[in-house]
Amino acid sequence: MFKRLIEEKIEKYIKGKDYKTFYIWGPRRSGKTTILQKLAKELGVRVFNFDFSSDQSFFTPKRDALDKLIRDNKIILIDEIQNYPQATVVLKLLHDEYKVKVIATGSSELRQKVKEFDTQAGRFTEHYCLPLSLKEIKTNSNLPSYEEEIFEKKLQEELQVFGSYPEVYATRGLTDEAKTRLLENIVQTYILKDIVDIYGLKNKKLAEDILTKIALQLGSEVSIREIAASLGSNGGTVANYIEIFIKNYILIPLSSFKTNIRKAVSENRKLYFYDLGVRNALVKDFRETRLRPDQGGLFENYIILEIEKQRKNTEVLRNLHFYREYGGREVDLVIEDYRKNYHCVEIKVQGKGSNKDIFPLHHAFTTIHKNNYFEKISYVLGGN
Repeated sequence: MFKRLIEEKIEKYIKGKDYKTFYIWGPRRSGKTTILQKLAKELGVRVFNFDFSSDQSFFTPKRDALDKLIRDNKIILIDEIQNYPQATVVLKLLHDEYKVKVIATGSSELRQKVKEFDTQAGRFTEHYCLPLSLKEIKTNSNLPSYEEEIFEKKLQEELQVFGSYPEVYATRGLTDEAKTRLLENIVQTYILKDIVDIYGLKNKKLAEDILTKIALQLGSEVSIREIAASLGSNGGTVANYIEIFIKNYILIPLSSFKTNIRKAVSENRKLYFYDLGVRNALVKDFRETRLRPDQGGLFENYIILEIEKQRKNTEVLRNLHFYREYGGREVDLVIEDYRKNYHCVEIKVQGKGSNKDIFPLHHAFTTIHKNNYFEKISYVLGGN
């Protein structure tokens, strides 16, 4: 079983004196339930799964019910909490009145769904369990140093084609065909069907078509108006679907960086996928990267998603943007810290960077390519 980075934070939380609700956010099938089941076994408690209304019924704001709940559970574990957001009122009481630790997972952040979440202000911390990160994969591989370079080269190919969902990457003996079928199932069952059902969306095909259009534009700015026109929909509907995909850890948004120097032109965002196996299932292409016309976009998405995973896993304070001038020159990634220091990143499959002087503010500059990506991802985020 893979040891996940989030497990170290959970261990500190359980041993510590902090009673704030410990939220773990991430997409379906990213390993959250596995972590809770492992914890339940170690602690001798149960997991309350809010997919079931019977489990939801234990969480009612009545003292006798809460007395029994904490008597039977020294620590409370909740899975899929987004299915019963009203429970946040109970979690507030558990924090204020009972000082009991709660670990709750969700595939959609509650603050986006209910006003009741605001009642927990100052009573929770937020963490993430995303598809496997480079650091997690390497840590669990236990490689001798002389094999690391070959491993890193093979890994980038594997993750750009089949992604890093735990059951796809870590299940031993899966053939490429089995991985393809599994990813297609994840897209149809957990990404499209789940989101359509949970949010009451009216059109599963439209959701899939929107994601497919975005999948075909890796590295390019996404125009909601153009997508809507091509699908015979309206901009408001397309924008709503895209925001839901972002909130549920399917898409990573990259906004255009704006400065007072009026060279930046773009109002659109770029959208990348949290998992390239999912992206490739949408476009139905699982060929080797060297055979792909979208090779550059795949590698760009690969680097940005790994930077985003590391940003969330380490909880480092950074904002991510891209930058483009009126003349068309652009910087793939601008990393901004809370002191307004900037690190510009050019992402190329191979070769040296050529856009060092485009960004108009003082900045550091790094080119990330297939031979240096492993160490440079940590470097551009500040060494975390």
